[in-house]
Amino acid sequence: MVVSAEINASEAGVEVMRGGGNAVDAAVATGFALAVTFPVAGNIGGGGFMVIRFPDGTATTIDYRETAPTGATRDMYVDDSTGQIRPDLSRRGHLASGVPGAVAGLLKAHEQYGQAPLADVMAPAIRLAEGYPLSRAEAELMNAYAGRFSAYPGTVRHFTQEGGYEAGETFRQPELAAALRRIRDEGRDGFYRGETADLLVAEMERGGGLIDHADLEGYEAVEREPVTGDYRGHRIISMPPPSSGGVALIQMLDSVEPFDVGALGFNSSATVHLLGEAMRRAFADRAEYLGDPDFSDIPTEELIDEDYTRERMASFDPVKADSSTGVGAGLHESMQTTHYSVVDADGMAVSVTTTLNGGFGSLVVVEGAGFFLNNEMDDFTSAPGEPNMFGLVQGEANAIAPGKRMLSSMTPTIVEDPEGRLMLVVGSPGGPRIITAVYQTILNVIDHGMDVQEAVAAPRVHHQWLPDELDYENQGLALDVVVALQERGWALDESGGYWARVDAIEVVYDEATSTTDPSGLDAVTAEAAGRVLYGGADPRGEDAAAGY
Repeated sequence: MVVSAEINASEAGVEVMRGGGNAVDAAVATGFALAVTFPVAGNIGGGGFMVIRFPDGTATTIDYRETAPTGATRDMYVDDSTGQIRPDLSRRGHLASGVPGAVAGLLKAHEQYGQAPLADVMAPAIRLAEGYPLSRAEAELMNAYAGRFSAYPGTVRHFTQEGGYEAGETFRQPELAAALRRIRDEGRDGFYRGETADLLVAEMERGGGLIDHADLEGYEAVEREPVTGDYRGHRIISMPPPSSGGVALIQMLDSVEPFDVGALGFNSSATVHLLGEAMRRAFADRAEYLGDPDFSDIPTEELIDEDYTRERMASFDPVKADSSTGVGAGLHESMQTTHYSVVDADGMAVSVTTTLNGGFGSLVVVEGAGFFLNNEMDDFTSAPGEPNMFGLVQGEANAIAPGKRMLSSMTPTIVEDPEGRLMLVVGSPGGPRIITAVYQTILNVIDHGMDVQEAVAAPRVHHQWLPDELDYENQGLALDVVVALQERGWALDESGGYWARVDAIEVVYDEATSTTDPSGLDAVTAEAAGRVLYGGADPRGEDAAAGY
């Protein structure tokens, strides 16, 4: 099964597994397909993280987060004349882009853990780039962005047309198809050297960007040990720094484990109050301590130590809300990211989150190659205490430096049941709301007994330390719960805007099924279905599960 943001991409992964590929092959196929059919976030011009769990229970991760170009400087977004941050420079245009890592990461995963030929794995994406029918939402989204695209000639040529796009029309991307063929035929050199690299560097030079040939040739994806934790006997396998997601997720789970979350009730005022305080403390630590482990000493083990987390919650008042000014660090990603989950017939599982950062990234398309570049430089700390595009305040550990990976909230995660079996593959887009969305989805399954589709669809809440407000989804909390939270001292914001879209797979074992004659006269017969995969595709988007 594959669950992703777009049906063609999900089916691409399934096609590869049907042809003999494993879950890693399917994840790579889905990733390249999303670069074609989900250009707002799917990409070869950005980066991401992959968590792999093998059938024997061992696990690894691949970090292909973007890096700062060698020409980047600590204060590159500070106006010398005023001393003020120029946030527009880190969010739009050529100077906003970090060195892309997606191609290196997908190819590294395939080379080390895939089993199907690369040509077979990439075939669906290339076919889709040659032409596929636009959905209504895709056509409307590109039309809505046409005004913002107008500042960039390459983007205008590749992603706009007179009169706009219509649902059902065939969208052809010949330059992107050619770029994908170069990757298929030349591997890594088909992107980081040669014609595609020349086109990317030429685009940088036209727009005053920093990425050069040396940056591209020097980029490396990194395999890292996963960060792991335990929640009510379930093993949590997630992404380590430079993602903050795994650390924060495990902190928040540890924070609420002493409480009977199920008995408190789904989205009751007591539950939301508890979750909000756990979120507040985890995001305060995120701001202070987390960054690229190759550049800073990141105290990962200390942060996920259960005793430390419980100590952080010792000040929790079950009646009254704390304030973020009083809860600091404890030790003395627009939202246009996308996630997909994969499980194969042998039980190998892959959880992948990949991103351009904002919607369509920097809005810059590489002329002649047909793909968007990221605006991930905004995920660095432009200046201590200054919020980024998601309102996140970050610390010195995440300051800009050449070759450095910017801190991320992506949280691709795999959960085992208490018997050590694969149980849940989960992740989400959504900037900082990624972490809290994955957190609540896991709680929904384990504590509230929801099936995976209920769990991903359920309304969510979010707190990220600063700004000091508890966000909740439009109409996501009952009125009496809202009043009770306000009486506890929470500042609330009912947000009807973008909320994370979780795509997950739940594995259920030996599920009992029963049938009987409608008359009730025949005896009930029961069957054991063995291992069953359930796909949870978030209804907030056009997300889709595909399997066989």
